[in-house]
Amino acid sequence: MDRSSLLQLIQEQQLDPENTGFIGADTFTGLVHRHELPLDPAKLDMLVALAQSNERGQVCYQELVDLISSKRSSSFKRAIANGQRALPQDGLLDEPGLGVYKRFVRYVAYEILPREVDRHWYFYRHRSCPPPVFMASVTLAQIIVFLCYGARLNKWVLQTYHPEYMKSPLVYHPGHRARAWRFLTYMFMHVGLEQLGFNALLQLMIGVPLEMVHGLLRISLLYLAGVLAGSLTVSITDMRAPVVGGSGGVYALCSAHLANVVMNWAGMRCPYKLLRMVLALVCMSSEVGRAVWLRFSPPLPASGPQPSFMAHLAGAVVGVSMGLTILRSYEARLRDQCGWWVVLLAYGTFLLFAIFWNIFAYDLLGAHIPPPP
Repeated sequence: MDRSSLLQLIQEQQLDPENTGFIGADTFTGLVHRHELPLDPAKLDMLVALAQSNERGQVCYQELVDLISSKRSSSFKRAIANGQRALPQDGLLDEPGLGVYKRFVRYVAYEILPREVDRHWYFYRHRSCPPPVFMASVTLAQIIVFLCYGARLNKWVLQTYHPEYMKSPLVYHPGHRARAWRFLTYMFMHVGLEQLGFNALLQLMIGVPLEMVHGLLRISLLYLAGVLAGSLTVSITDMRAPVVGGSGGVYALCSAHLANVVMNWAGMRCPYKLLRMVLALVCMSSEVGRAVWLRFSPPLPASGPQPSFMAHLAGAVVGVSMGLTILRSYEARLRDQCGWWVVLLAYGTFLLFAIFWNIFAYDLLGAHIPPPP
């Protein structure tokens, strides 16, 4: 039902004869049942919650239109939060007769969202099209690039030690800073099968559910912001080192999700959350430790410095700041939130500083970078 059809129906039924801008929730619910309108059950529940937050049991016309058109402003969410005692107490786990895909959607809702009202909203309005193509496409591209270089170099572990590996136009190398695309394309290259497997697993297990809930635009922005922050941070803090791997983006996603789980611990219904939290932190810490070891104690002779580990830490910082802001704004407009603009200002300031650093600091500090391959 679109906005014009809803307006026409309200006018025909004279739901607001005095043009007060408010409509009785009971009246509208009765109209839905009489005319058998295709309205999601979750939206009817939220309509009751909106009326519960109003002293006269009425719903603002604009909020009703927003509800029908699946838009939720911050004022709308506050009304839902204030009236959520009117929502049914039975959760989605009690929903019978679900197919395989709808059970997966329910699993995603409980994995990602901390409140039952949001889980209901996501479950009933989710559509399989468009699918979460961004994380799947990035992972597939990384696998294809790895297989191509593995077959070409005949090396599947510690590829960075092969003299031809650093000649790739995708790798970030401090000697090629003027080739700006390398600050992003390094995410398609990996040290070896072990790093690719770790990143691909996390991208599919965490990135795909996040993209299903929060959408392609937000999750791609978070992932690429982590990747870009990773290479720029390395260019500032580890000026001699190259960078490979998508760990900046992966750690942005993972740290944002983990921080969101911790901050909404009581509301999260994912099973074994404490055990999974500990395992995730151990695995992420182990990967950082391994990167530090390869950077400072390379197990094989190398022609130059090995890839830096600072991209992991930069991605984690992006996740805790920008990512957490995104994940806590489910179905709310980011541009309406002051915290979002603060995060963007901080990130933009960092980008400007990093750009000027790469232009001037290497010459001013007399940095001795290895010759580009």
